[in-house]
Amino acid sequence: MNALSHIFKLTSFSALTGWIILAVLPSWKLGQSIIVGIVVALLCFAYIYLVFFGKKHDEPGQKIRGNFFSLKGIINLFKSPRVVLAGWVHYLAFDLMIGVYIVTNASQYGISHWLLLPCLFMTLMFGPAGLLLYFVLRFSITHEYFVPYTS
Repeated sequence: MNALSHIFKLTSFSALTGWIILAVLPSWKLGQSIIVGIVVALLCFAYIYLVFFGKKHDEPGQKIRGNFFSLKGIINLFKSPRVVLAGWVHYLAFDLMIGVYIVTNASQYGISHWLLLPCLFMTLMFGPAGLLLYFVLRFSITHEYFVPYTS
């Protein structure tokens, strides 16, 4: 469990660093490269390690039984601390990528970064709720129902 605690601290701190860069330094030329190329990559490596190679961190004799076909199956999957941590790292990586999308997309439409801060905070804390808040903000400014992602 000690190794899992270290992985938790490393991944959580790394993700928080990415969020701080998005919130405080949105125009920094290297910011998104650091977030995606280092932070998100680290989170992906940690996730892969936990899911595919981390079985040694399970309790002795623990068998992970579960599936993705029912709520009960999902609950059974998440009875292992390793699987819970993998799920947490999954959230960290994907929510941070959504934060990158929000900042990138908003800059294409000239949306003030100050208006994005509540969206970024909501995405950090509540994932899809923050993305929806951004969509509402973007619609209120652009009056377009759907604005495709372009780079």
